[in-house]
Amino acid sequence: MSTVFGEVAALYDDIRPGYPGELLDAVLAYHGGAPSAVVDIGAGTGQGTAHLLRLGAPVTCVEPDARMAAVLAAKFPQVRVAAVAFEDWTPPPGGVDLLACASAWHWMDPPTRARRAHDALAPGGTLAVFHNRFEYADPASREALDEVFRAVDGPEVEPRRPPRFAYDDIVASGLFEDVRAVEWHRYPEVTTQGYLRLTQTFAPFRRRPEPEQRAVLAGLAAAIDGLGGRITMDIRTVLAIGHRPR
Repeated sequence: MSTVFGEVAALYDDIRPGYPGELLDAVLAYHGGAPSAVVDIGAGTGQGTAHLLRLGAPVTCVEPDARMAAVLAAKFPQVRVAAVAFEDWTPPPGGVDLLACASAWHWMDPPTRARRAHDALAPGGTLAVFHNRFEYADPASREALDEVFRAVDGPEVEPRRPPRFAYDDIVASGLFEDVRAVEWHRYPEVTTQGYLRLTQTFAPFRRRPEPEQRAVLAGLAAAIDGLGGRITMDIRTVLAIGHRPR
């Protein structure tokens, strides 16, 4: 599933929102200044990379899907792109100063991801894991859209990961010091068509057979049109950050 987004790489790049500017400020403050080198694992088409480049350090992106990597390389020719899985990537000797992961930590191998991240960092280096969680500002919108999925899936809806799952995972590994979690919220208004396009970039949607995909999109369109053709989202960005001990 870590390569399923390549089927819609251009749409993903166009519609997926980036991250708040405050996130970069938080990473800089925590790290204690600009890092000497950055690695972005599971980089996708570069929503996180765009922020990391502002640090002014060389950036290497690790992205297993060649289709996503191609979009990434075309957007950011100054970035070195390694089109391999994190599990198959070899860190540079001595490790890297900052290892970042934007909306891809859950795609890394759960039993080994924290250890691999630790081992990829230089002593004292920083791990920054962040993701966007898509929620709704209005409870009526949330209920109307949840009802669409219940109509397709029945009452047994797949549970979502906790918002701070990456923080919990990093803490539980026992490999990092001074682990912190920080959150931000943004409230963009999204049209019916904008939400349908966004939905088509979500992994649970992409896992569905085509008849179910069509039913979900039709149901969502009717629900959002019934709410006036627009909904206000609550995009919750969660950063989990920690140091490899020296």
